[in-house]
Amino acid sequence: MSEMITADLVDLDLSAETKEAAARALAERMVAQGRVTDLDGFLADVAAREAQMPTGLDGGIGIPHCRSEHVTEPTLAFGRSAAGIDFGAPDGPADLIFLIAAPAGADDAHLTILSALARQLMNAEFTSALRAVDDATAAAALIRGDESPAAAAAGAAASPATTEAEASEAAEVAEGSQDSVAVSAAASADTATGTTGERPFRIVAVTSCPTGIAHTYMAAESLENAGRAAGVELVVETQGSAGFTRLDPAVIAAADGVIFAHDVPVRDKDRFAGKPTVDVGVKAGINRPTELISEVRGKAERGEVTAGSAPGTPVERAGAAGEGYGTMLRKWLMSGVSYMVPFVAAGGLLIALGFAIGGYQINKAPSVMDHFVWTQGDSWGALLFQIGGVAFGFLVPVLAGYIAYGMADRPGIVPGFVGGAISLTINAGFLGGLAAGLIAGGVVIGIQKVRIPAALRGIMPVVVIPLISAAIVGFLMFVVIGKPIASAQKGMTDWLNGLTGSNAVLLGALLGLMMCFDLGGPVNKVAYTFATAGIAVASPSDSAMKIMAAVMAAGMVPPLAMALATTVRGRLFTQTERENGKAAWVLGASFISEGAIPFAAADPLRVIPSAMAGGAVTGALSMIFGATLRAPHGGIFVVPLIGNPFLYLIAIAAGVCVTTALVVILKGMRKQASAGAGAGVAEAPIATKADTTEPVAA
Repeated sequence: MSEMITADLVDLDLSAETKEAAARALAERMVAQGRVTDLDGFLADVAAREAQMPTGLDGGIGIPHCRSEHVTEPTLAFGRSAAGIDFGAPDGPADLIFLIAAPAGADDAHLTILSALARQLMNAEFTSALRAVDDATAAAALIRGDESPAAAAAGAAASPATTEAEASEAAEVAEGSQDSVAVSAAASADTATGTTGERPFRIVAVTSCPTGIAHTYMAAESLENAGRAAGVELVVETQGSAGFTRLDPAVIAAADGVIFAHDVPVRDKDRFAGKPTVDVGVKAGINRPTELISEVRGKAERGEVTAGSAPGTPVERAGAAGEGYGTMLRKWLMSGVSYMVPFVAAGGLLIALGFAIGGYQINKAPSVMDHFVWTQGDSWGALLFQIGGVAFGFLVPVLAGYIAYGMADRPGIVPGFVGGAISLTINAGFLGGLAAGLIAGGVVIGIQKVRIPAALRGIMPVVVIPLISAAIVGFLMFVVIGKPIASAQKGMTDWLNGLTGSNAVLLGALLGLMMCFDLGGPVNKVAYTFATAGIAVASPSDSAMKIMAAVMAAGMVPPLAMALATTVRGRLFTQTERENGKAAWVLGASFISEGAIPFAAADPLRVIPSAMAGGAVTGALSMIFGATLRAPHGGIFVVPLIGNPFLYLIAIAAGVCVTTALVVILKGMRKQASAGAGAGVAEAPIATKADTTEPVAA
């Protein structure tokens, strides 16, 4: 395995003034070494990770990092800034900056080595040596572990270790495993004898962060160091990118307290229920571990424990790291939509196949339980139609149930499903389902905050919470808000049915813009859900089927256009993008908009506006041509089920050509500008590209 950091990846006189400029300067070194294939695409991934949470740490350290498909192998670049660069740390600018790049599919061995570096950053001797070293080769050797901090600080030429950094990490892992076994054995012995003697206070902790490379392991190291200083036994489970090994159940059982330092959900969180618990973000584990240890000891002394129904939800950390209510609301709604979409696809395609086989009068066929002839096509058409109708009947309850699940975990499912079913009963439709899910989740969260006797905690999630929450949600839906929502749903349906002429064309263009804005993201899903809501009935209106056709056509444009662009102007794209272009043909034809995401992530300022322009053209043309669609998915494979299929394909082709032309023109302009600048600065080709490309982070 090649070394992850060399002297060429070290800049001891980093002159950048902002974190974006610092990331770009270090990333250019990675590009020069062939470690990164697309500078702007990689920097976009770095910026996206930085937007989740600042990567500055106390002690003058900045660790911008990400996993990216533009990284060929795990790589570190190090820069030292004399003036300091603001990475968002509470104590001020950072002078030691590590840019950590991991491939999207990095193996466990590589990620383990990166985690070892993260732990080293908690070592004051290590960081002091980095500030004192005056040679790039020595700095790289120090970071790799080939040279000890003491030797580097003294300027001595330490002999290379007989093994690579993996051996050092393996020793650390082995040592940690022995510690864990020792703690486990001690716990088992105490359990067997029924005594604890004067044993130290025991804590188990879990650390995790969105990327799972740096903060996860730095928090673990910080907590372990603080635990040793405080005289407590502290064992950490790091849930990082390389996977995680569950703590021994005996260790958890013997623990006196629990610390969660995380920014993504803790996996298998119920293992720690019933113990005093401190739940914080991962940076708190890095910056104030001693306070966390004192806090959990205080909770243990007061007898405060976490119940089994502790709030560990699919979006449990949605607002803990600075996210507002709007962000949490979006995640809750997307939770419901993501679970609903498979029902939409299965039910809608079955209904469409039923119409294709049995004709458009198949919705009037009797129940197949009463009449089914094996040799008649109409019977099979009726069977498929009726199965699809049953699947469609779950759409609103599933939407409401899983919105509530996203808010309150499993206790929210019952009132959510009940509220969604009531929404269907009172004809409140999808609007009623959205309201029911949000109300159900809120009611359950409110009930969970009520302090109850310990004797009743066991029946809360099984009996009390479902009973009370379902009753409250049912009352509100039937008596209070159901009728107004049903009226609003009817008004929206009547408006859609009345769309004609220019209004319909504008709606088609708007839906096309939405479908191509974030390629499978929240805005895309809003447009798609809006369309599927209209056809989620046995006999959808003509307007609803036109909207569904426009949405699917626009959603096919971005991946097909990127595939065409890589074919006709391959030199404008990287080798990786050209390979992605081959897959984009199939993805686009199948109505999978996400096929264009690799291109949008690498060059968002050119790809996304181009895709939106093509999507708007296709959506508007589909409406003008009067194309209709009964199936909510399928791409070109459901063309036989489309009204005016020839004109529909022309609409798609027009949008694809518009997007392709714009992408080729915009990328061609960038390439010409880069070539012109490169002629004047031949000795610095990497810097030329950076100077002629807009900063993605902006």
